[in-house]
Amino acid sequence: MSGSLRGALASNFLGNTSGWYKYTIIAFLVINPILLYLAGPTVAGWVLVLEFIFTLAMALKCYPLQPGGLLVAEALLIGLSSPESLKHEVFQNFPVILLLMFMVAGIYFMQNLLLFAFTKILLGVRSKVLLSLLFSILAAVLSAFLDALTVTAVVISVGVGFYSVYHKVASGKKLQNADHNHLQDDMVVEFHRSDLEQFRAFLRSLLMHAAVGTALGGVCTLVGEPQNLLIAEKMGWDFVEFFVRMAPVTMPVLVCGLLTVIALELTGWFGYGATLPEKVRTVLEEYDEIESQKRTDRDKAALMVQALVGIVLVLGLAFHVAEVGLIGLLVIVLITSFNGIIEEHQIGKAFEEALPFTALLVVFFGIVAVIHDQHLFTPIITAVLAMDIAIQPSMFFIANGVLSMISDNVFVATVYINEVKEAFDNGIIDRAHFDTLAIAINTGTNLPSVATPNGQAAFLFLLTSAVAPLIRLSYGRMVVMALPYTLVMGGVGLLAVRFLI
Repeated sequence: MSGSLRGALASNFLGNTSGWYKYTIIAFLVINPILLYLAGPTVAGWVLVLEFIFTLAMALKCYPLQPGGLLVAEALLIGLSSPESLKHEVFQNFPVILLLMFMVAGIYFMQNLLLFAFTKILLGVRSKVLLSLLFSILAAVLSAFLDALTVTAVVISVGVGFYSVYHKVASGKKLQNADHNHLQDDMVVEFHRSDLEQFRAFLRSLLMHAAVGTALGGVCTLVGEPQNLLIAEKMGWDFVEFFVRMAPVTMPVLVCGLLTVIALELTGWFGYGATLPEKVRTVLEEYDEIESQKRTDRDKAALMVQALVGIVLVLGLAFHVAEVGLIGLLVIVLITSFNGIIEEHQIGKAFEEALPFTALLVVFFGIVAVIHDQHLFTPIITAVLAMDIAIQPSMFFIANGVLSMISDNVFVATVYINEVKEAFDNGIIDRAHFDTLAIAINTGTNLPSVATPNGQAAFLFLLTSAVAPLIRLSYGRMVVMALPYTLVMGGVGLLAVRFLI
């Protein structure tokens, strides 16, 4: 093989990720079979889990599907698990896959309605405290019934749209000018620079409030986060029962989370408190007026259909008329039928957001299959279950929370609920205690995980989106801005788990 071809292969492997990351993944793949031979399946299995957590923690370097998928493929090949075990895990959790495939795609077709609602709130409310509170509440309510990723995507669209509008004016161009690059500040007039910086800070805080809102609402219902449905399936809980079971923890956290919004905006701590400059508001209002005048009767009818289908969605979930994913499929059929979206390529766009994460979820299940086949977590679960029964839920909450901060909450929840379910099936714990531990696992993976973008898919989505570089939202800044929420949501959640369930 020629040197140039070897170089091309090396360059193509994992694309434009750093060289050290590529060598690390290759080292993992080389070490694993050697460890299996020298140290046995238990040690090799634990090393595989840590390697996979590393790929999740480095998600900004490379999407975990590729390196994680390579690790799982090797694990199946060297016998740490089997294709049958993976198939069993996938089929057992198929409702979650249906949720990601169809519900996320279904909500994609409701984006215009959500965009319309967020835009009207942004321009209609002058108080930054009230505006932040409304954004957080709306994101929480929508995430409880829809999907946190889609809600975040809509808020990002609002942010990018308004930023590009003002950036155009700040660069000395008119609103009607279609030719403008909002990624470059070279043309920004000096007179507008301070307003542009303040506008960035304003959008940054607003988007963070909304992202946290998706976590506050997402923990409450079985459709809010993928792991919620997974836990609900194990427990046999429907939409209403899941909400009621979680309420002793989720409702105090929701109230305290919203109070934190108010406190941060009033104090201006941790990067919050920036207001919308009046010059920017004037430009955005003019733009919204132009867009409203361009809205046709057909556009208005499409918004009405989306609103009606939204009501059908809420009622379908509340009364559990079918699997959540199938209700999502109904949403797709209704909206596309009545809004004239009938071409395959138009429908295909709706699935672009959900399917990469769906594939990653199957990779999660491959790691779970290894953990199950090698009984890796059994000693840990046994040790926790040997503790005083009163502190077990708190220990599960803390363990799930810490792991979710550094890896991914769906993966962590999948592992822990499977192990606790096995303990219940083996008669080690009774049903009442099983219910309590399931609540601790769900809230533990959902609440403290706001600490880093690694734990919450919505946070990672925001950080890797087009709006992040525009508003100067870096990894470090996001962690700092999330810190007060982490302390409040994690602390209140832990107290509620300890004393209210």
